[in-house]
Amino acid sequence: MGLDDKISNAAEDAKGKVKEGAGKASDNERLEAEGKADQASADVKQAGEKAKDAFKH
Repeated sequence: MGLDDKISNAAEDAKGKVKEGAGKASDNERLEAEGKADQASADVKQAGEKAKDAFKH
């Protein structure tokens, strides 16, 4: 996994956590769901990058 990918995935995960927290704080279910979706997307990307790295070695 390249450093740029790691940073991008971490940023997307952090953004999702902020959205989820803001959604919970404001009782906004849509924003909370978007935050969870952003985090899930980052997790999938990280898993894909790790799989690619495993096959390279």
